[in-house]
Amino acid sequence: MVFILLCNLWVVYCTRQYNYFSIENLPSNDVALVLGTSSKSEKGKDNLFFKYRMEATARLFKEGKIKYIILSGNNDSQYYNEPLDMQKALLNLGIPENVMTLDYAGFRTFDSVVRCKEVFNQDNFTIISQNFHNARALYIAHNEGIDAISFAAQDVPDGYSMRTLVREYLARPKAVLDVHILRPSADVTSNNEIRKNEKPK
Repeated sequence: MVFILLCNLWVVYCTRQYNYFSIENLPSNDVALVLGTSSKSEKGKDNLFFKYRMEATARLFKEGKIKYIILSGNNDSQYYNEPLDMQKALLNLGIPENVMTLDYAGFRTFDSVVRCKEVFNQDNFTIISQNFHNARALYIAHNEGIDAISFAAQDVPDGYSMRTLVREYLARPKAVLDVHILRPSADVTSNNEIRKNEKPK
């Protein structure tokens, strides 16, 4: 428990100055990395984490804070495609398709961040997610030699998803271990979409 608590405090402390809440104060970057999540909740309703991330992304683009968007998420089967869902949502919000790149192998935050550098050749970008998630993503990015900042999308109401917050509390120690000790392997060689009626390659 002490290790978990210290890791959480350390991750937040190391990244707090790079996480922005105000569009006016956010420095401009050419590229944004949008971290994926399911578009629907377990009960089949719209997932507010997803909705608010897409709205934040669209707003940053329209305000000229970003020019290109990498949508990184999980596409582990023909029935689940976070990047495609994000693209559809952003198209509906008026974002042109030609500024969006889909990363189909962002299975974890670690994968999304590392692949942004190794697969898409970006080492200076703006991460878009909720505040609690941004801290972990920034910690990974900075320890991987990436000059990243983040923008905090609107947070969900208190009590909306306690499981998500608990999972994040446990994910930060895992991120510390991944960066400094475990060094898990991320696929940095391919970017294949698993479409309907296709089997994983």
